[in-house]
Amino acid sequence: MTEPRPRALVVDDEPQILMIMRFALETQGFDCDTAADGATAWEEFRSGHFDLVVLDLMIPVVSGVVLCQRIRAVSEVPVIMITALGQEADRVRGLEAGADDYITKPFSPREFALRAQGLVRRWRGGSRGSLTNGPLVIDVQTHRVLVDGEAQEMSSTEVRFLESLVRHLGEDVSYRQLLNEVWATADQAGGKDMIKTTAYRVRKVLGPRGPALVQSVRGVGYRMPVLPPT
Repeated sequence: MTEPRPRALVVDDEPQILMIMRFALETQGFDCDTAADGATAWEEFRSGHFDLVVLDLMIPVVSGVVLCQRIRAVSEVPVIMITALGQEADRVRGLEAGADDYITKPFSPREFALRAQGLVRRWRGGSRGSLTNGPLVIDVQTHRVLVDGEAQEMSSTEVRFLESLVRHLGEDVSYRQLLNEVWATADQAGGKDMIKTTAYRVRKVLGPRGPALVQSVRGVGYRMPVLPPT
């Protein structure tokens, strides 16, 4: 059976940017719904099924950060945040709200569409089987994470971050490697902040187990040590 076309919700109050993003996604096989403000977007999201949400941070009525938080509270659908070039604080706010990736304006429409396609492909699919390290178990097909037998609520990007560390157990995983394996990009502009924010969120979800499972390596990246079975 042929997999249905992915459906994206694209949110921006600039008509020209909205048109560019919609056209770029449609050329990669997406069906697109659009909205010009956060309130309308939230209503559309609640009434439909989407495989991707793309939203500008500075949208009216309900901000992109608040909208992302609402979406993340009910869904793990991939979210790409659009921010102005050089606004590092805004990128961090978006990632802390649960965004999986970000694109800065001005952007390459083709790169944007390919990154969106990669996010959706990894979210829909993934390898079968489980990855295990001590108290941590990841079902890479369902994106379900268990710690000490208890399910943890994580976004798909957070799960991929953990998967990357587990696949390189006992090794230092560089920022460049993480960008490539988790976000499918080599763009280093702001990438380190994105990784650090994701690591912070993952540690927070893992609670007391977080520091032992996700260790920072100064100036390099992150690592996960081999832990004994529980």
